[in-house]
Amino acid sequence: MIVPKSYEELAACIEGEGKIVLFFTADWCPDCQFIYPALPEIEAAFADFTFVRVDRDDYMALAQKWDIFGIPSFVVLEKGQEIGRFVDKNRKTKTEITSFLAGLK
Repeated sequence: MIVPKSYEELAACIEGEGKIVLFFTADWCPDCQFIYPALPEIEAAFADFTFVRVDRDDYMALAQKWDIFGIPSFVVLEKGQEIGRFVDKNRKTKTEITSFLAGLK
């Protein structure tokens, strides 16, 4: 999982090759804490995707641009264009996230 330290690093990730999964999160979020332990397995199952952790509080302008009002949320990009989103305020399970990503392969 890539954790960008600046908007410039995040922009470079977004412009990267292949499918990019923007994982919008915040450390204070209990629903985010719930999914953290499953992320290594999810990343391993979708090794052809690049996962980027975006702290919603650190990148509020980007979260607003992408209409991220609930976390955890996932936006998948390819060639800089959105190809899928799993965005709402509800807790997400490993199964739900896996099914969402499988539909984008």
